[in-house]
Amino acid sequence: MAEAANSIDPGEVAKFEAMAAEWWDPNGKFKPLHMLNPCRLDYITTQIATQFGRDLTSPEPFKGLTLLDIGCGGGLLSEPMARLGATVIGADAAGGNIPVAQLHAQQSGLEIDYRHCAAEDLAQEGAQFDAVLAMEIIEHVADPQGFVNTIESLLKTGGLMICSTLNRNPKSYMMAIFGAERVMRWLPVGTHEWSKFVTPDELYDLARKAGLDPVDRRGMVFNPISWRWSLSDRDLSVNYAIAAVKR
Repeated sequence: MAEAANSIDPGEVAKFEAMAAEWWDPNGKFKPLHMLNPCRLDYITTQIATQFGRDLTSPEPFKGLTLLDIGCGGGLLSEPMARLGATVIGADAAGGNIPVAQLHAQQSGLEIDYRHCAAEDLAQEGAQFDAVLAMEIIEHVADPQGFVNTIESLLKTGGLMICSTLNRNPKSYMMAIFGAERVMRWLPVGTHEWSKFVTPDELYDLARKAGLDPVDRRGMVFNPISWRWSLSDRDLSVNYAIAAVKR
């Protein structure tokens, strides 16, 4: 696919730059991601294992696979991927996140290549990966189609994109913006813009236009009674993820 212009939204980057030091505080501003992370990892590991025929019960099931974590933040996903054996590059446009991620990886004894750059920068270098993660990021970019086009160019043939985001409907506004930002105070007010949320059908369409074949989509549902997230085949009304393969 032809490369798109840089999809970074400077205003969105500034929001996360201001919160960089709190990435590894499970009760800080990124508490929602810490709560969501086991559910995200369940989806990611299952999809990668399925696509590449890996046994998740083996010590390093992703050994030999290259993986890019776009919008890596403090490394909440990069670190478990490295522990599973993948060779990981974590990229983030918010420079303040990188030293936080590097220090935590060093303290954890993990080798992860963290870079302060955009996905487009890696595409210009000709980098390619077996898997690209774009988790909770597409709702923050300036050009969603250009962003997915760039991901396609970063994938090897047969490579896997896993992308999660927020659906756009009245329920997602009440849950993700009014509830999470204004009532529960899990996130600073203004973290999300409802108009930038992407429906599952729209995300499938973005993937297809980029030259990717969608192969799966699942909802990630929060249970206020058990206070836990779980995957759902049916409920994609708020948080959800898709997997798509490069043709």
